[in-house]
Amino acid sequence: MTLREHIAELRNRLVIAVLAIVVMSIVGYIFYDFALSLLKRPFDQGVGDLLASKNGGKRPELTFNSVTSPFTFQIKISLVFGVVLAAPIWLYQLWAFIAPGLHRTEKRWAMLFAAIATPLFCAGLAVAYWTLPKGIEILIGFTPSFAQNLITLPEYLDFVLRTMLVFGIAFLLPLVVVLLNILGVVPASALAKFRPYIILAIFIFGAVATPSGDPFSLMFLAIPMCALFFASEIIAKLNDRRKARKNQELMEA
Repeated sequence: MTLREHIAELRNRLVIAVLAIVVMSIVGYIFYDFALSLLKRPFDQGVGDLLASKNGGKRPELTFNSVTSPFTFQIKISLVFGVVLAAPIWLYQLWAFIAPGLHRTEKRWAMLFAAIATPLFCAGLAVAYWTLPKGIEILIGFTPSFAQNLITLPEYLDFVLRTMLVFGIAFLLPLVVVLLNILGVVPASALAKFRPYIILAIFIFGAVATPSGDPFSLMFLAIPMCALFFASEIIAKLNDRRKARKNQELMEA
């Protein structure tokens, strides 16, 4: 394909992806109440636990701070869910644009990466959603008894999305380690040698990356990451043994 044909192909793929996001955003707008209740549930659970432990203290509230905020917030929620719901379509358009330029082996590795990365990323999102109520409870628990905690809904949405995104990406890090080992960049012996430092780095990453900053969220991010790292180290060892055995067979032949 010529450069002009590549640009035309990219334009067509982008148009389809944008249209899919727009259509799904309209769906998100229609089901705005359901989407809002889904995002608000961790707050309600966290505040409920907080009030139970505080013996009926002042209830924190989600608020808006301007006249136009409710409308812009609804548009933002609709766009977020539009991007999520349209993900299969725009991801396919991205793949359809890139795939023709890849070799058969590269396509196979890319498909394998996507097949493993998707459930790992979703698992990270699920863990984040599960730990959010406890994190919210701990953070709001620092509010003095004489103060009323009023949290704007846009600020709360950013907090939830940032937390879930951090967890989702963190769950992909071991997969990156395995891919680097497969490519021969990181041998299993190096992973074993630097294991204590890697575990320390995981806990430091968890402490810095979790927006809530509480020990509960840190542990629920760091412990699964450590378990995934140990699994990736085992896979790297098996892969290195397979490579060594294959090289030995080639030398003997």
